[in-house]
Amino acid sequence: MLYRHPFSKSYWQDAVRDFKKLPTLIFSALMIAACVVLSYVPSIQVSEQVKISWGFLARALCGMVGGPINALVFGAAEDTISYLLHPTGAYFPGYALTTMLGTMFYALFLYRAKCSVLRIFLAKLVTNILNVTLGALWSAILYNKGYLYVASTSLIKNAIMLPVQTVMLVVVFAAMLPVLRNMKLLPGQASTKISWW
Repeated sequence: MLYRHPFSKSYWQDAVRDFKKLPTLIFSALMIAACVVLSYVPSIQVSEQVKISWGFLARALCGMVGGPINALVFGAAEDTISYLLHPTGAYFPGYALTTMLGTMFYALFLYRAKCSVLRIFLAKLVTNILNVTLGALWSAILYNKGYLYVASTSLIKNAIMLPVQTVMLVVVFAAMLPVLRNMKLLPGQASTKISWW
């Protein structure tokens, strides 16, 4: 069944059921592995402050397939495993929280919903706002940097990247929707094409 919004009891009941399914857990584990592998793929440097990275693609796919409950668990596991495999500095749970919430927002817009460019854009917009606000907070706490300075710099970077990342997600989803539907990982998804609205 598809939902127009996540504000219904049955939406969350489906989210809990899907979280318990073995195929969902296996797919989530594969997306964690994909995030780890993608972290080793060099970013494309657009400018001194702006670079294109790849991990958000796997997080968005996981959110769409697994739903918001799964997304929270996935985010915590992915951030922790990524840190353990490639530690840089001390472990900080704030970054895990950002990953958890970001993946959850992808799920809230894309899980059991008609896949559209507008939904993908809105999901990416919300996760970018989350990256700006929480990222600046973590930098202020960890490095004694001014919150407004870090937030304004991050805002510019995320605003520049928003259309680029949206196009990347549309391309990946267009390629993956038929595959995921054939694997029966998208319950109720009648179409494998991305609409505009």
